[in-house]
Formats: sequence, structure tokens, C-alpha cells
Amino acid sequence: KMALRKFMFQLHRSLCIRVPPSSFTVASDVGVNLRASIWNPSENQLGLPPLPAVVLVHQWSMMGGEASLMYGIAHELNRRGFHAVTFDMRGVGGSTGTKTLVGCDEIRDVEAVCKWAHKRLGRDLVIMGSSGGAPIGGSAVDSHPFVRAYVGIGYVFGSIPSPSVSFSPHFDAIVRTSKPRLFIMGADDCFTSPALLQFMMDKMTKGPRERQLIPGVGHFELEGPDFDSLVATAAMEFICRVVPDPRVEPPRGDEQG
Repeated sequence: KMALRKFMFQLHRSLCIRVPPSSFTVASDVGVNLRASIWNPSENQLGLPPLPAVVLVHQWSMMGGEASLMYGIAHELNRRGFHAVTFDMRGVGGSTGTKTLVGCDEIRDVEAVCKWAHKRLGRDLVIMGSSGGAPIGGSAVDSHPFVRAYVGIGYVFGSIPSPSVSFSPHFDAIVRTSKPRLFIMGADDCFTSPALLQFMMDKMTKGPRERQLIPGVGHFELEGPDFDSLVATAAMEFICRVVPDPRVEPPRGDEQG
């Protein structure tokens, strides 16, 4: 039943797919080349402040996750003035290499794409991961100083049955970081209940952490295109609140109240 629901939401999204921009090749490990795309805001957005670019980490590779499932969110972020970066993790789509069960090797893919995107765009970054990609992206949040914040969509703090898979090797990184974190979660998520999410957030003693629960929405529903706009808006409001505008110099010590 879970696999059928996942298939139906992926089919729904595939019917809403937008054509990605030109593709680039990003080197990760030796012999692993990743296919990535940069989504640029429209020209009428160019006068906005220099917002961070958002690196999107797709859903679990073992259950059909790929970059195309993040195109809708990339488009919505563009509409709000953000550059977005999508990419296929190793062993998926146009990327070489072999995908792994819980995504520990894929952390290096996220790190490599972040380094490449920062150099190419000259901007700070925010990592945004969805479903099984949320723990993987969270493990890379402290890999570079120019990664300023993190957004997790349907972060899998629970276990995925059939086969039973836990993303627990990734939990420590997102718990211990002091960088701002936002968790967007369906209140009816079948993997992470609101109580479990709050339990994990209570362990996060350093740095800002926030959550946004969507009533009556399950895990796979939140991944669907109907919620792309909501997710992008929540991310935009969070990023603009927690990542300072680099054009504004912080007050000097003798100017603070």
C-alpha cells in the first residue's frame, strides 16, 4: 500500500514536470559524476537582495527519488527570487556511481554540489532536503561555512518498513549543528509523528530550530506538487528571517543598545 501511494504521487508529479535548465556535471568521489542544474530567477527578480541559493536534495534513491521530483519546488523558489540547484545523487538518473541504502556515501554528493554551486553562483547556500533526502542533506549542513541554514521536508526520523530502514546515522549531525533549521512536516506523516519530531527537536540545544506542521497531510502528500508553493513560501519566510542580508553590516560594539 505504501509503495502504491508513493508511485501515485510520483506519477502525479511527473505530469506536472517542468523542463529543467541546462545540465552541468559535478565531480563527487573518484568515478562519480553528478548531473546538476541551476534554476535562475526571472529577470524581474534581479533587483531583490542577494538571497542565498537553495540546494535541493531529492528523496530516497532506493524508492525512486531523483532530481526531477524537486523541479516544482525549484520553480516556486525562482518565483520568490531564489536561485535553486537540483541534482541526481549517485546511481540515479544522469549521475554515475552506485546508490547506497541509507545514503551515507551520498553525503559527499551534497557536499560536492554545495561547493560547486557556491563557486559558480558566488552566494551563500541553504540546504533543503525532502523525505529520505532530508537526513542526507542534514548530514552535510556543517560541511561548509557558506551553508547558512537547513530546511527539511518530511524528515524521516522514524523507520521505513519493508525493508526496515533507519536513517539514524544522519541524526547526530542535524541535532548538534548550531545553524538554523526548519522542519516542514505533514501532521499525519506515517514515518515521523509530531511527537517524535518534537522529541528530536528538544535534543537540539544549539541554534534556532523551528517546525511547521501541515494539518491533515501525510508524508507522500507533502511531496506532491500541490504543496510546492506552500513549502517554498515557508522556506522563503524562514530563510529571510534567519539568514542576514550580506549587504547590511552588523552593528559595532559601541553602537549596540
